[in-house]
Amino acid sequence: MTDPTSSSRRVALVTGAASGIGAATARRFLREGWHVAINHVEGQREAAEALAASADAPRGQRAIAIEADVTHDADCVRLVEATVHTLGRLDVLVNAAGISKMVPHARLHDVSAEDFQRIYAVNTIGPFQMMRAAAPHLKAAAAGASGAAAVVNIASRAALTGGGSSIPYAASKAAVNALTMSMARVLAPEVRVNAVCPALVEQGFVERLAPEMFAARRAHQIEVSPLKRIGHPDEVAEAIWWLATGASMMTGAIVELDFGMHLNAV
Repeated sequence: MTDPTSSSRRVALVTGAASGIGAATARRFLREGWHVAINHVEGQREAAEALAASADAPRGQRAIAIEADVTHDADCVRLVEATVHTLGRLDVLVNAAGISKMVPHARLHDVSAEDFQRIYAVNTIGPFQMMRAAAPHLKAAAAGASGAAAVVNIASRAALTGGGSSIPYAASKAAVNALTMSMARVLAPEVRVNAVCPALVEQGFVERLAPEMFAARRAHQIEVSPLKRIGHPDEVAEAIWWLATGASMMTGAIVELDFGMHLNAV
């Protein structure tokens, strides 16, 4: 458990933290007594503030909800600065904000340049702008200790297979993996940068936006994966927690959370 004193308590900032994997990740850090900045977009304030209210105030723990759009660089800078100003420092950044468009891959003419630009703006440019804004604060929190601060980017199994909800989504997440490796070199040695590539999980955008597609993909994943199941956001959050606070030998790693489906490539 994190030291309860304000001066030593560590701070995490999670983008896209009002729902899904982002919310599960924020809860994971809160359970360990961290201060947490919970980023949300317009329309998610109530969920984000409810999550922030779950912080254990009697122990001096704080959580704050901050509205910001990661596609705007000025918002990214403001989000980081508000986190550091209010919570005192920044030790971990988790880039969980993401969007997609549900389009079968063969329907090429149903995907526009605007779709690519919108999805890339959130899924790829957003994480870059967040890491750029956070870099000096993460390095300051590390105080010269190699790998003491961390970034975890949430990509997708689609980044490795070219599958997923749409071609723009798969391409944007593959770009996140490349971005992770580039930034791992740039921010070393103080800051470790890794990514996770989850397979299908419950309570995600596929289940919300396309329940029939979700049901079909769920059945397929259970059938073909060696572990015969799908995931839950809390399981992804557990892997993110480990990469952020343990995994001291790892940077630039792309971690597959796929229930062993990569084993089918033989």
